[in-house]
Amino acid sequence: MRMHIELDDELVAQIDELSAPRGRSAFVRSAIERAIRQEFRWIDIEGAAGAIADHDHDWDLNPGAWVREQRRADARRAG
Repeated sequence: MRMHIELDDELVAQIDELSAPRGRSAFVRSAIERAIRQEFRWIDIEGAAGAIADHDHDWDLNPGAWVREQRRADARRAG
């Protein structure tokens, strides 16, 4: 699908500097895809905020020991 957008001359010059010859569309498409993925990540992060209670965790008493135990329990860990 085609779409018409307006960009400042300076922005277009920067795109031209970073993209391959005749690569504006691909560059802009890639930048928009990255921006959309980032926006969806933020939506997920904000949606998860507060999902974990503030207390009664296995790690509350000694977070360092809890982390070490988690690492030891990981069969993929070397050493």
